[in-house]
Amino acid sequence: MKLSTALLSCAMTAAAFAAPASAKDWTKATITLEGAYAPWNLTNADGSLGGFEPELAKVLCERAKIECTLVASDWDGMIPALNAGKFDVIMDALSITDERKEVIDFTVPYAATPAAFATAKDSPLANASGTGATIKMTPGQSGVKEIDALKEAFKGKTIGIQAATVYAKFVYDNFGSIAEIREYKTGADRDLDLQNGRIDLGFDDAVYFNNAFEAANGALAFTGPEIVGSIWGEGEGLGIRKADTDLRDKFSEAIKSALADGTVKNLSMKWFKVDVSPQN
Repeated sequence: MKLSTALLSCAMTAAAFAAPASAKDWTKATITLEGAYAPWNLTNADGSLGGFEPELAKVLCERAKIECTLVASDWDGMIPALNAGKFDVIMDALSITDERKEVIDFTVPYAATPAAFATAKDSPLANASGTGATIKMTPGQSGVKEIDALKEAFKGKTIGIQAATVYAKFVYDNFGSIAEIREYKTGADRDLDLQNGRIDLGFDDAVYFNNAFEAANGALAFTGPEIVGSIWGEGEGLGIRKADTDLRDKFSEAIKSALADGTVKNLSMKWFKVDVSPQN
């Protein structure tokens, strides 16, 4: 996920005026998640937070010896709210990018996932060129033949994206001149429009879409290639205020431990049916 330029500017301003924090003995911390990006994180019927990240957070907090409280908040205001002191950690499939590093700090990544387009299973856009294949891309890369083929196929169509994500920037950069881009506050809102034919395509994290396909009873499917590589940053990590390097280091060590002993792999197989552990 990725904050838009306007949101990053707001977050940078908040960071610039935040009072410097002295090192502290972290025994308690508040972690925020969207609670609406299944299976990364979701809100259960009883109001509690569940999914891959809440379960991993429990492990990380135990290993870091920190008593953690999980709270839900809106995705598009998370980074400014973090720098304003509303909570201590963001854990919401937050991609580690250079742009975000100007505003906040990150732990080591605990996951790395591909992204892809989705459409209605019976759409004429289904099985677009490259479907079933994987391509690797770097930030700002152009002239990719698979992307050029999709541009031709998707010309004049409507593509839905969740606002303020790394995926939104990719779609605007590569398809903004040939397609109508429609932004949504949540992925679920976009998926509903996609399922009901109000938009032609969606673009998002591939493991997120796998869950959305199940919720849509098989009415949606991938089209075009999955896209991996540094275009999405270093992977997904915990977002932490720049001043809180001690908290960052505690969680980084806990993540390394959970990766080394297979905990991340086991949880990702449970929730995603695929290992999302970062591959060195």
